[in-house]
Amino acid sequence: MSSASAASFVYVGNSDSQDISVFELKPGGDLTPVETVAVPGPAKPGGSLPLAVSPEKHRLYAGLRNEPFTAVTFDIDAKTGKLKLVGPGPLADSMAYLAIDRTGRFLIGASYGGHKVAVHPIGPDGVTAPAQQVVATEPNAHCVVFDPSNRYVLHTSLGGDKIYQQKFDATKGTLSPNEPPTVSVKAKGGPRHLVFSPDKQFVYLLNELDAAIYVFPWDAATGTLKQETQVASALPKGFDGKPWAADIHLTPDGKFLYASERTTSTLAAFSVDPNTGALTPIDSYPTEKQPRGFSIDSSGRTLLAVGQLSNSMTSYAIDKTTGKLTMLKQYPTGKNPNWVEIVDLP
Repeated sequence: MSSASAASFVYVGNSDSQDISVFELKPGGDLTPVETVAVPGPAKPGGSLPLAVSPEKHRLYAGLRNEPFTAVTFDIDAKTGKLKLVGPGPLADSMAYLAIDRTGRFLIGASYGGHKVAVHPIGPDGVTAPAQQVVATEPNAHCVVFDPSNRYVLHTSLGGDKIYQQKFDATKGTLSPNEPPTVSVKAKGGPRHLVFSPDKQFVYLLNELDAAIYVFPWDAATGTLKQETQVASALPKGFDGKPWAADIHLTPDGKFLYASERTTSTLAAFSVDPNTGALTPIDSYPTEKQPRGFSIDSSGRTLLAVGQLSNSMTSYAIDKTTGKLTMLKQYPTGKNPNWVEIVDLP
């Protein structure tokens, strides 16, 4: 993909205004507003508006968390980044997180209130069909991720302090327990979000309730997590309040990791040891008020964070050598922005 023709677009899920803010991201980190697109659904908005992008980058899915629970599909215009409504499809429950498998044929949602994950086939038109499998979990399923091979799935139970390890049959779109079926973390830690390292050697877990970051070596052959090698903290120095951590992402080169913490409205930055996956703190940066979601662009030069209580998004330049963040500019979004997806289009 040549930089001359490539364009990057940013999609922000705003739950209270039930719409998606679309921006074009320039190479220097500047954002240009493109459009705001309503997500059709119930008049009363849900608590968040999770988004997911198809592997081919041609469709965007938004999960509505009030009845009737739906995943609303949009086509992404390859030239302008604009969204065209395709239509809603059913979801098995109110989903806090959506993930699409690497074939683009199945969507899995994690239901925080429903304590389950559900597999939905995606039709040729891009619309979800009713769930073909529902897996009950311990309380508060919060995140679901496919491993790079598309053969395994990990999902979290925030209330059960567990990570579920599942085998995934990409032909049938079915989950089955791996061995062991779960991995436990410290009680009342609240496992929330997971991310794979780009080199596929490690998985990082962010706990919501104690802001701990677990470093797990990944066994790609068995699709299981090995014993954690480190537990770091996303909290700023000197903080003694109640943690409320949210999101976690790595730069595409795997050199730096960032996590958001909502009580302090900060972003924690770490450098990553390429051999051991170990984290070394860089600094903690003030950011948008109550930063539930953020994302990093494919160049690894720009981080975009949204604030649920500030109704805006801030862009940061990432120093490619040190990982330090420099605030660039703030942009208005819809109400209660909580999810950020960045898509590169040719």
